Amino acid sequence: MSGGPRIDLHVHSEHSADSSLSVAEIANAIAERGLQGFALTDHQSVGGHAEFVRARNVHSRLLLLRGVEVSAREGHVLVYGVSEVPRRGIPVAELLRWADARRAVVLLAHPFRWVHGVGRSIAESAAVSGLETRNGRSAPSANAKAAEVATRRSLGTIGGSDAHLRQDVGRAFTEFPAGVSTEEELLESLREHRTVASGDSLAVGARLRLAVRYASLRLGRGLRPV
Repeated sequence: MSGGPRIDLHVHSEHSADSSLSVAEIANAIAERGLQGFALTDHQSVGGHAEFVRARNVHSRLLLLRGVEVSAREGHVLVYGVSEVPRRGIPVAELLRWADARRAVVLLAHPFRWVHGVGRSIAESAAVSGLETRNGRSAPSANAKAAEVATRRSLGTIGGSDAHLRQDVGRAFTEFPAGVSTEEELLESLREHRTVASGDSLAVGARLRLAVRYASLRLGRGLRPV
């Protein structure tokens, strides 16, 4: 696939407990990296979606996709095309019904990450549109496992930086078909498995530094999970 927009489908703003990025900062970083858009996927929050209007005033051609990273019972799940949030701890099976009633698109975030991944059983069986097979904060081995399952199940594949810091925005991204220019067309491409995951995983040293940083952040918020 070539010639279509490249979208970072997994970015966190200050509306997540573990990020301090404003939506404006994310939009600027996306444009600087030569990408064409991003999905805002804050943890259990859609509060940042209201800021899309201001982002478009500065970057009129930027493609913006409403999303949320849901803390489901089994692990983290990405839901796109919604303006509300299901309850924390919802089982994946129930989340799929919730999303279907809203014509939302569901994909599994970093399914093989040992923290917050849903694990192999759900990755092998859940009736989702696809898997995040290139997560910018995951190990190459975890991303490779997700890619193998997606290929075997003929599911869609997406990439996202999972950025909580400006320098990480755009590390991984998703390539969409040429001509896609609206949120609904982005969603339809995800439903029809017409996307390709691209970008970089995270090296061992960087993962260790990241683990220390987020352990400190979690202590700072009283061990409250995201």
